[in-house]
Amino acid sequence: MAVYAVLVTAFGLAVGSFLNVCIHRLPLGESLAFPASRCPRCGTPLKPYDNIPIVSYLMLRGRCRACGDPISVHYPIVEALTALVFLMSYLLYNPPLLFQRIVFGCAMIVLFFVDLEHQRLPNEITVPGIVIGFVCSFFMPPGWVESLVGIAVGGGSLWLLGTVWFFLRHEEGLGFGDVKMLAMIGAFLGWKLMLATLFVSTLLGSIVGVGLIAARRGNLKTPLPFGCFLAGAAILASVAGDRAVNWYVSLYP
Repeated sequence: MAVYAVLVTAFGLAVGSFLNVCIHRLPLGESLAFPASRCPRCGTPLKPYDNIPIVSYLMLRGRCRACGDPISVHYPIVEALTALVFLMSYLLYNPPLLFQRIVFGCAMIVLFFVDLEHQRLPNEITVPGIVIGFVCSFFMPPGWVESLVGIAVGGGSLWLLGTVWFFLRHEEGLGFGDVKMLAMIGAFLGWKLMLATLFVSTLLGSIVGVGLIAARRGNLKTPLPFGCFLAGAAILASVAGDRAVNWYVSLYP
């Protein structure tokens, strides 16, 4: 058990390194395969020993070996988070749900960091994610009916909310990327956990927004990367959502 857990975690670190490539290149429309990993500033290709997850960042003290330009701390964070997703999925789920949860967690990590940096949610993740989540539902939880309802209600609810906001305020409150992302979450987790995700993400967004206003670092029109809150809440729902929903339902005999 311990040996397998170590191997799974190590593989998660390696996948996290690839997710960093996705986070950097998808918003730029660049190929994920070519060219090889390189410094964003000087373009120097990374040596294999400079591309070891987390270890290389620590050995280089967070700077490019060639030009000395700082390396964003989000690189080791993404690698560590991905390893954690792999390990927790291994400990909590059995195949085939294990693989579904890993794919879902990796997608949420990419969407979180892309939205945090670029305020957009790439179609290359959300659209295939809807399809993959729905196809998986034929063979594992939540089942295709709950998945289909999750897609319809998830995408439809945010689309309706954004439309009403635009009608009342004559300004865009939610991007269509958020709509597709919530539809993807519904496809993977089903409508119950999708609604739990929406509730928690809205609560988190409200807390952060009020905090920014109280600290005089924002106002009611300050844009927030809502995809970040959706991603965090979705991962939480995928791990503990079923137990939380069952507990809540048990309160009403």
